[in-house]
Amino acid sequence: MIEELEGGSEAGADALGPAALLASIRASRAIENTEAARQLDLAARWADLHPPESIHSAASFTVAGCEHEEPIAGPGTPLVAEFCVAELGTVLGITSVSAKKLIGHALELRHRLPRLWAQVHSGRVPAWRARAVAEVTIHSTPALTVEAARFVDAQVAAVAGRIGPAQLDRLVAATIKRYDLAAADPAADPEDGYLHVDPRHVTIHDEDVHFAGTVRLEAEIDLADGLDLHHALAHGAATQKALGSHESLDARRAKALGDLARTQTALDLHASGFEARSARTSTTDDLPAAREVVLHAHFDATMAGDAMVFGPTGRLEEGQRLLLLDQLRSWCGNSRTKVTVKPVIDLNQEKSAPGYEIPDRIREHVVLRDRVCVFPWCGRPARRCDVDHVIEYDHDADADAEGLPQPGPTETENLGALCRFHHRLKTHTAWRYDMVAPGVFEWTSPHGHRYRRDPAGTTSLDPPDPGPPRIPSPRR
Repeated sequence: MIEELEGGSEAGADALGPAALLASIRASRAIENTEAARQLDLAARWADLHPPESIHSAASFTVAGCEHEEPIAGPGTPLVAEFCVAELGTVLGITSVSAKKLIGHALELRHRLPRLWAQVHSGRVPAWRARAVAEVTIHSTPALTVEAARFVDAQVAAVAGRIGPAQLDRLVAATIKRYDLAAADPAADPEDGYLHVDPRHVTIHDEDVHFAGTVRLEAEIDLADGLDLHHALAHGAATQKALGSHESLDARRAKALGDLARTQTALDLHASGFEARSARTSTTDDLPAAREVVLHAHFDATMAGDAMVFGPTGRLEEGQRLLLLDQLRSWCGNSRTKVTVKPVIDLNQEKSAPGYEIPDRIREHVVLRDRVCVFPWCGRPARRCDVDHVIEYDHDADADAEGLPQPGPTETENLGALCRFHHRLKTHTAWRYDMVAPGVFEWTSPHGHRYRRDPAGTTSLDPPDPGPPRIPSPRR
């Protein structure tokens, strides 16, 4: 049967000539653009149905490393109830953050970029181009006023959205200057302006990890500190070479910087040969472990006689990355690194505890079992999530005179990892979920849509949709 279907598909493709294939692809792209424009319109209508209420604050984006939050669209757009984005996201099979972006882009285009919005719905500009412009105008710093956004809209619409990222950035910068939106630059004063701006910083790009297990670091420091650091790295690189390292100078300088981070002092190398190696051994044995970084690596292990053999590849929780055993050995083999090996946790063995508080051993079990937030399509790491009682813990059950059992016990089969947003969503809205098997959850949305979340991902449990009634696109 499979061979027949494949043969039929190939036969259908072969029946079309080059011109017909190109025409078919072009028509398919036109349908895709039309439906993407329609999704933007429907997302904006969904937002119209969900203004913020007393118990539902406005949706926003959390800014990493800051105490403030950014709205999902620019000034002049309506606010949206924060919890409405989750149901839209699950229906579309995307994360809540992606659904929030979709709504924000739709509102930004409809209210602040109306010419571009009209061009999207007339088919002149693809939705993805318009959304790229909306993303920039939403998160412009400083924020664009309605008038400034309309100016950007007019310029972009004049070229039917055909503007690259660099051109768009220059246009926004010119608009900020044109409408005098930028705050006064204290560095502009030639007398003492530079004294009001401190350029010093150290930035570690830990979100961009190379396959070799390295990250980029950039810094701007005082001149004296820079010279001291240069001499320290040069001395550290020379120390490693004297001890027998054959690595390049750049690699040795990078390792020397790591040694400084672990407060490891350089060794006196006036002695040489065996005496130097003996001194190094006796000195470092007395030093305390200095690494403070905690990494969670998971490897399969088997027993070969009396020895434990680890698999060559494993999983690093931080970033959900592939990890090589040789790479882990090199990290652990570095001097003054404290290594802790925890016993294997049997995820098939149920664990429980009296009371409401969740012990570390149970929390670790849930983190290892769920790996990520168990809400449909969410991918936030479980280690940074809350652990939620699926069936609510009854704080009055222990004091019940009749001795009724606790309906929401603190046990692994009644606990799930939920990120803070989806934990609040479950607590304050009509979203509900059940654990049908260890690590397998079934969710029901306020409008009755059902989803299964298991270690393999999310599956919609709703029957195939025959198709909603056609909602016309806005007339322009």
